[in-house]
Amino acid sequence: MSRLPVMSSKRVLTSSSSSAENAQDLAPAQKRIRKDPEHVKPQAAATIIGGKRPPVAATRAPLSKPVRSMGAATVAVGPTRGALKPTVASAAAKGANVKQPVASTATKTGGGGAPRRHAWDLKGKVSDMEGKIRNYQTKVKSVNQENEVLRDSVAQNQTRVAGMEKELERQRSQISEYEEELQALSEVRDELEKVSSDKNTLQKELSNLEGKYKVMETLRDSQETELQTLKMKLSVQESTLARVQATLRDTEEEVRCLKETVAQQKDELHAGEMERRRLHNTIQELKGNIRVFCRVRPLVGGGLSKHIQLPASDNKMITLAKTEESHTGKTTDTQKNYNFSFDRVFGPQTSQQEVFEEISLLVQSALDGYNVCCFAYGQTGSGKTYTMEGSEFDECRGVIPRAVQQIFKAAEKLGAQGWEFTFTASFVEIYNETLRDLLYTGKASKRPEHEIRKSTNNEVTITNLTYEKVSNEDQVLGLIALANQNRSTAQTAQNDRSSRSHSVFQLDIEGVNAGRDVKCKSTLCLVDLAGSERMVKSQSQGERFKEMTAINGSLSNLGIVIAALANKESYVPYRNSKLTYLLQGCLGGNSKTLMFVNIAPESDSFGETLNSLRFASKVSGIYGCLIYFIHETGGKRSYTNINNMM
Repeated sequence: MSRLPVMSSKRVLTSSSSSAENAQDLAPAQKRIRKDPEHVKPQAAATIIGGKRPPVAATRAPLSKPVRSMGAATVAVGPTRGALKPTVASAAAKGANVKQPVASTATKTGGGGAPRRHAWDLKGKVSDMEGKIRNYQTKVKSVNQENEVLRDSVAQNQTRVAGMEKELERQRSQISEYEEELQALSEVRDELEKVSSDKNTLQKELSNLEGKYKVMETLRDSQETELQTLKMKLSVQESTLARVQATLRDTEEEVRCLKETVAQQKDELHAGEMERRRLHNTIQELKGNIRVFCRVRPLVGGGLSKHIQLPASDNKMITLAKTEESHTGKTTDTQKNYNFSFDRVFGPQTSQQEVFEEISLLVQSALDGYNVCCFAYGQTGSGKTYTMEGSEFDECRGVIPRAVQQIFKAAEKLGAQGWEFTFTASFVEIYNETLRDLLYTGKASKRPEHEIRKSTNNEVTITNLTYEKVSNEDQVLGLIALANQNRSTAQTAQNDRSSRSHSVFQLDIEGVNAGRDVKCKSTLCLVDLAGSERMVKSQSQGERFKEMTAINGSLSNLGIVIAALANKESYVPYRNSKLTYLLQGCLGGNSKTLMFVNIAPESDSFGETLNSLRFASKVSGIYGCLIYFIHETGGKRSYTNINNMM
């Protein structure tokens, strides 16, 4: 009878069936072991002493899932026999407190260690199977225990993982804080570097300023030394200034006296200037308000004609000598002389400068406030235009440019005495009793008409005439040149370029002395008359005859007006011609008039020369008779009455 443990039939049956299955499962494994005995080496069962197991190297990955619990009848497959699970081994290696029951030492029956039982030895096989079952059950318990241990370990590990994750999150947040602090520290470092750079710059500047400070200290010391020197000089100058101030007070008194003297001298100078003007005017009136000069033109070849005689000892006489044949033929030819006396006679060798010196005092009268008229009379070709205008050379300039030059020079000198002058120039031509503006620069078809007007204060003006403000001599000379281009000339039998009109140059002068409240206003009138001629000599025809008639008529009226003025007639026929109407302001009253009578030296001009001298002598003789009459009566009239008659 076998000594098997008492168990229920169900248990035995299960065990038997399980043994059969295990035998079937183990058969291939035993065959594999026999073929490769070194593949699996049997290991002795591990004995757990004191709750500890020897460390086993982990040869497999840790279990990711817990091991499912198995019943007692479950038998593990062959490959797990004799080896610890990796998880158990790893748990044992970590020192986990694993509780294992004490395993009994069992001897493997398979392999070459145990003898094979005979087929008929069923008890032995059953006994072997029961041993294996017990062995497997022990292993299952051991595995279940390991599984529990692993579950605890996994729970602990999960707890630790959760803690580590929290710690990791905390570390990450701390790292973020550290990174922010690091960024702030980086900015602080940049700022520190900048501050360090600024510090270096400031140190350099400080060193430079220290050097400059030393230089300034040296300069300050030198300036302090100089200041001390200046203080010493200042003290000396202050003492000198005190003396100078004392002297200055005395000087101021002297200056005040000098100013009073200067003011007194200015008053005396002004009084002297006014007295000079009065005396100058007196002299001019004594010489005659209307004077006549005679000028003889030189021959073309030079010299003097035989029929004109100029005494060397008397510069106021001229004689025309004419040889007359005897009408009976029994007597020799006789010479008849015509003697004339004028204020001055200029021979053919007299220069333009000498001629102007004689009339310069009259020009000064114009600046003193008196109307002055100077005109040239004579036959065509006798040198009237040359006398009045001259040529472009300085030594040959005529009366007009020289008078203008003297006017501006005298005005500049009077400016030092407080006088201010304004000058207005105009140039008009009288052609066939028609007025023409010689300064007109527009189209000939649009040339305006002109009329002579007399204002309530007896000032004579011309409508639509060009009046130019002038301030120097050059401006006036430019106007004269423009007027010469526009003047009417023509060829006659006596002159290739004869002036066929009267040209009148007027310079209106206004002077003001604001400091003395004195004003003066006058007109300088310089006239170049057209040439007088007879029809027989000039052989004028057509338009030239009309021009000759107008010229002779205006010259005759000029003589009539001068005679009426000299005779103090109540009516003076100024309106008989445009020439006398225009010149009425310069002919009457206290105005000064000078007439040049120009004569030609040629013998064939004897008749024209004689007529010119007779006309000039008539003008001069009127005033000469008046003066002579006054002296013959014993001078009973006063000086003023003489001026009034003149």
